[in-house]
Amino acid sequence: MRVVWSPLALAQAEEATDYIAAERPATAAKWLDGLMDLVERLPRFPRKGRIVPEVGRSTIREVLYGRYRIIYRLDPKQISIIAVRHQRRRFTVNDLEEGQ
Repeated sequence: MRVVWSPLALAQAEEATDYIAAERPATAAKWLDGLMDLVERLPRFPRKGRIVPEVGRSTIREVLYGRYRIIYRLDPKQISIIAVRHQRRRFTVNDLEEGQ
């Protein structure tokens, strides 16, 4: 099973890294490395994440990484990273369409 990042999720990860780097550059690099490690492990345990409560579909799941929600879609042959969202930011069903 392979992992595919949506352009939106990549942009959100970059935005979060830049935000952290503004005050703590070394922490930002470490945060990004940890995020990538977490995502790389998903193919071994694709159902590890919980079902996203706002969506309620078993194919849309999330894992938490610090204060961020890593939202992904399970497909038969791949995991699609849809969003990297701070927990304080609201996630809606419309965000699924943006993350494709």
